[in-house]
Amino acid sequence: MNKNIIQVKGLKKTFFSFKKSGGIMASVKDFFNRQVVVTEAVKEISFDIEEGEFVGFLGPNGAGKTTTLKMLTGILTPTGGEATVLGHVPWKRKNEYKKQFSLIMGQKNQLWWDLPPMDSYELFKHMYEIPEKQYKKTLDMLTELMGMEDLVNIPTRKMSLGQRMKAELIGALLHSPKVLFLDEPTIGLDVIAQKTIRDFLKQYNKETKATIILTSHYMEDIRQLAKRVIIIDHGAILYDGSYKKLTENFANEKMIDLSLSKEVSKSEIKSFGKVISCHDGKVTLSVPRKDSNKVITDIMNKLPVEDISVHEKPMEDLIADIFTRKHV
Repeated sequence: MNKNIIQVKGLKKTFFSFKKSGGIMASVKDFFNRQVVVTEAVKEISFDIEEGEFVGFLGPNGAGKTTTLKMLTGILTPTGGEATVLGHVPWKRKNEYKKQFSLIMGQKNQLWWDLPPMDSYELFKHMYEIPEKQYKKTLDMLTELMGMEDLVNIPTRKMSLGQRMKAELIGALLHSPKVLFLDEPTIGLDVIAQKTIRDFLKQYNKETKATIILTSHYMEDIRQLAKRVIIIDHGAILYDGSYKKLTENFANEKMIDLSLSKEVSKSEIKSFGKVISCHDGKVTLSVPRKDSNKVITDIMNKLPVEDISVHEKPMEDLIADIFTRKHV
């Protein structure tokens, strides 16, 4: 029976700031009569995550995802509620806990920009007190899995975005963390780099049984990796369940983007699905998920298609659907 590695109960984070008006006189007035602005970033959320689970943590910008991860890693102290990770209270910031998790943020770097990743890795080895033999073994395994054997000795600034993210992952995993927090690790990467990162994370989770929380705006990341999904919006949890049930109940449509070589009447395009947009030969359709393969085949046979791509409904639309159904 798996044990709960992460336990969250009534976790809450409120930020306080002061409203500032424009102009010198208004600023002076504000100084003597400050108006406090209260922002509830996270509103008493609760959930448990078992050992080895790979959980997708989703929501639009400003939903509270990153704030939650920062509390679970000890970067932020909550306003209220409780949380333990691996039996530790994160915001007590004990070294014993710090050595057992990693936080990777797609828009933040931990590697030294002007130095090769190997120099940063040597620093991490001493920071986390990794035995030399274990360090060499883990480094060799990770660089081989990521295809980075020949790249870790060139300056980080000379790497492509995809290569840098691979190098960041290697650095974050050198101390073999039991819990991995991933905040948009594939943001800005091309399709091939995204797939490489996904394949690696899938294999790493399977082999090490590490518990992983992933935030991403790319539904393909979640579809490929997470069996369980937690959706948060305006600091509150809207959904906590399997990815399969999420797609069955809410994401039951596929989006199809078309580029046409010549103009086609909107009435003809409507015969294939709901028209979201249609302008200058660029068309976006919404079709039932179960019919998507047939519709794509029909489109290819009947329309002058130059390019076609299929993707999931945007996260904002998915959350809007969930929110609407919960308040009907």
